[in-house]
Amino acid sequence: MKITLLTVGKTEDAYIKEGIEKYVKRLKHYTKLELVDLPELKNTKALTQEQQKVKEAELILKKITPLDYVILLDEKGLELSSTQFAELINKRSVSSSANIIFVVGGPYGFDAIVYQRANDKLSLSRMTFSHQMVRLFFVEQLYRAYTIIKGEPYHHS
Repeated sequence: MKITLLTVGKTEDAYIKEGIEKYVKRLKHYTKLELVDLPELKNTKALTQEQQKVKEAELILKKITPLDYVILLDEKGLELSSTQFAELINKRSVSSSANIIFVVGGPYGFDAIVYQRANDKLSLSRMTFSHQMVRLFFVEQLYRAYTIIKGEPYHHS
């Protein structure tokens, strides 16, 4: 099983990139992780928010196959503890050979067609974070999940 973090836009701040790289390197011991950054839309001033979401949806859906298990990182998603997230990852890896794709949308969220394609929605917090920070928080939580699954001492209950 492979896990993909699919994001709209890229990480620009060096300190965030460094943190992401730290956890991606650690995750190599547990899973195949791919980070895919879709290009930000150009000339967005001429587009409404809905038009931007539609164009981003087209880019997102091109990267997803029918066999992929898609989880949107979305403020309206299910809130899990780190242990519950580890259980979700473990369950998906044991029950299916499908790849898991976690998706971070653009600044206005997801178009309805992306919601329709999703298998699940997950919220990292009730708070709002920058898209750059979401990447870092997600890879840290994914690393934490694998250490929980393996019974390693990173996570303290």
